[in-house]
Amino acid sequence: MRCTFAVLVENQPGVLTRVAGLFGRRGFNIKSLAVGVTQDPLLSRMTIVVDGDEAVLEQVQKQLGKLINILKVSVLEEDAAIGRELALVRVHAPPAQRAAIMQVADIFRAKIVDVARRSMVIEVTGDEDKVSAMVELLREFGIIEVVRTGKIAMARGSKQTTGGMRCGESAVRSGRRFESPEEFACGGVRLREPGKRAVAESEG
Repeated sequence: MRCTFAVLVENQPGVLTRVAGLFGRRGFNIKSLAVGVTQDPLLSRMTIVVDGDEAVLEQVQKQLGKLINILKVSVLEEDAAIGRELALVRVHAPPAQRAAIMQVADIFRAKIVDVARRSMVIEVTGDEDKVSAMVELLREFGIIEVVRTGKIAMARGSKQTTGGMRCGESAVRSGRRFESPEEFACGGVRLREPGKRAVAESEG
């Protein structure tokens, strides 16, 4: 069983290390992990894909919510989310094979982003099945290198996966005090003093 978690975190050094350490200590199997800054430069967003049974996935959600610097943990249901992955594939491409390689790229709506004397780099974006299918077709030409981002995802429709946070400078996090009172709500996500548990919910 596979589950996708959207995790909103403070953009602070060491957060990724804490998350990776949690998975290592608990023996959870990460299929992929992608992280990047959000529309608020104080916040980052992790998309974590985990394999496991129902009990394991429930534990993942609970344990993530206990970590310092994690503000929100959401479960993205497959039929209620948009997921994409990007891959760069460097493939052997002598002149005699280039037309065939470009034809494969066209089928998958991929792009040629670099050409050398004996190789080409192809960029493809799509769901995991699409990316994997193109990589398999390119193997017959001789793959030199593959780099995949892992899955990124967000909820479908008007509902924002991260709760629509628009706090910016009004919130001071990680060892510092909030502007006022002890706890406040920001875009539907309740921020607490460091060390308190995050909000965990299921999207869908």
